[in-house]
Amino acid sequence: MTAIQANVESEQPAPVRSARRAPLIVVSVVLLAAFLVGAWAAWFFTIDDAFISFRYSANLADGHGPVWNVEGPRVEGFTNFAWVIWSGLGAVLGIALPLFTKVTSLLLGLATLYLLIREGHKRAGLTGVLVGAGAYVVFLPTYFHITAGLETAAFAAVLLRVVVLGLRVLAGEQVRTWEPPVLLLLLGMLRPEGVLAALPVFVLWFWRERGAARWWWSGGAVVVGAAYFVWRWQYYGQLLPNTFYVKFGNLDSGWAWTKHTTLLLLPLLLLTLSLVFRKATRAIGVLLVVTVAVTYLTYAVSGPTMDYLDRFADHAIPVLCLGAGIAAGTFAPRVLGALLGVVAVGWSAFAGATAPDLGVIANYGPDLQRAHVAIGKGLAEADVPAPARSLAVTDAGAIPYYSGWQSIDYIGLNDPKISRGADPTQVVMQARPTVIVVTASGPEPFGNRYGFDFATATAGYQKVASVELRTAYWQNVYALPQYASTIGEHVRARADAARQVNDPARSEDTVDRWLDRLRSQLPF
Repeated sequence: MTAIQANVESEQPAPVRSARRAPLIVVSVVLLAAFLVGAWAAWFFTIDDAFISFRYSANLADGHGPVWNVEGPRVEGFTNFAWVIWSGLGAVLGIALPLFTKVTSLLLGLATLYLLIREGHKRAGLTGVLVGAGAYVVFLPTYFHITAGLETAAFAAVLLRVVVLGLRVLAGEQVRTWEPPVLLLLLGMLRPEGVLAALPVFVLWFWRERGAARWWWSGGAVVVGAAYFVWRWQYYGQLLPNTFYVKFGNLDSGWAWTKHTTLLLLPLLLLTLSLVFRKATRAIGVLLVVTVAVTYLTYAVSGPTMDYLDRFADHAIPVLCLGAGIAAGTFAPRVLGALLGVVAVGWSAFAGATAPDLGVIANYGPDLQRAHVAIGKGLAEADVPAPARSLAVTDAGAIPYYSGWQSIDYIGLNDPKISRGADPTQVVMQARPTVIVVTASGPEPFGNRYGFDFATATAGYQKVASVELRTAYWQNVYALPQYASTIGEHVRARADAARQVNDPARSEDTVDRWLDRLRSQLPF
């Protein structure tokens, strides 16, 4: 809707205005209902990686600072500083962090939907809403990213807000002077690449904005950002978070990610790109395309791991949804725009519902409860003295978090030595932890995993439990002989109890299992 159309509408009688808005209200209610159903369907899901951030947050809330282990060298095994700090508030308030972060992300997801509806209607009418917000709502992975416990939904919401500010700048509309610098800072603290993602809009705003206030706010953001960078460098003793040393830098994987993401989002990408080729929408198109490009650049050159359900692509999906909605709603003839919009929404729905790892992720919540969470709680309850509460593990999320034990992450994400190339087997053997948890495809591990020679490292230990997460994914628990009895007893008891209430007798990673569980929760 243009400014002239808005003025004309404001001069119309109230009944006429209400009648014109009725379709938008109906569509908004339907979209909201679909969104809430999707969030309900994924509510039980929390990814194991989220518990890494939760452990840092819990230690922060306890007064130890954002550290992995209370004792020992500090390591920055997270890339979501602002999310860790926010989750620390939840820990201080005594709220379970999975719930605290889910509710936060749900509210931010609703804010994203609101922005897509409002901006889509404002700039492209009802078609803009149906295509932009519609593509967002029908993309099934959206809901698992909302409930995962990580910062994905927060990053996407803040980036969308940044883009909306950019559209306002292009339209000559008022933008609060503090907002672009503050959002640039916030996005960069949610994830380091957030600075790149917000930079195109920030530069546009700074170039167009007049007055001394822009200098004060921008300078303040630079000072705070620089102070944060210097503090974390001094605090952790490293230039970048540990993730960048462990999980980034594979160009071949980055190219594979780029090809996959392009196919996944093809209609949204093409519709957004089409804005560039029409004079009336060229400035909008350039801004959106550049923003998406710089957002995805980090992932394209690094090949991110733990990219479940296209987690990293999700960072800019709402921006692409908005771009597709604006493109479809401003096409001439209008029927062509509507047709292209239908294709984009349908593609998004199909691509999300047929994601290769949907079966794994859709059942991940109960699987995690009966394996990692159960093991962590069992360790916490075991009769082991505090000085001996030490652990080595590959899946360094829920097990260290719920146990509260001193932990070695022998993948290296949360270990400064292993991340710099130290042999994980030697690191674990030198530490001689009380418990070693070995991830394997069955109850009898074999070979090496992540460079860890389990047979050598567990020599002299007793295997006290084998817990199945899902088909062909097991956690095998080894303990020093003097503590084997109490550890085995508590871990097995917790695992048995968790299996009784989390999809008992089922461990296959299929969508049907997820749907059966949802059907069992319906009141009719």
